[in-house]
Amino acid sequence: MNVGLKRIYDPADDADGYRVLVDGMWPRGVAKRDAALDEWCRELAPSKSLRQWYGHDRERWDEFYRAYRRELRESDADTLARLREHARRHGLTLLFAARDVEHNNARVLKEHLEDS
Repeated sequence: MNVGLKRIYDPADDADGYRVLVDGMWPRGVAKRDAALDEWCRELAPSKSLRQWYGHDRERWDEFYRAYRRELRESDADTLARLREHARRHGLTLLFAARDVEHNNARVLKEHLEDS
């Protein structure tokens, strides 16, 4: 399974495969026509309350990680299966807006897709 991670602000590349934005809100400063998206999976983003609580505070990372994994276990199984299929066939890049490339929802989602 080939799942990559990339900030939405980084240029698209042919090696990205299927490009999916996994944030609940549209990223600032990115025009939809320039995003080179194949899909926007808002439904897989952390809940608004979890996102606001976390606020990209690294001290809350472990708890955010566990809570978001719980949310993903209860999310749309068909969407997750479809993304796994893209990852197996053509590659999948999960796009996110967060500045922290190590502590963000896309990283958690990537692990969830690979573990299942």
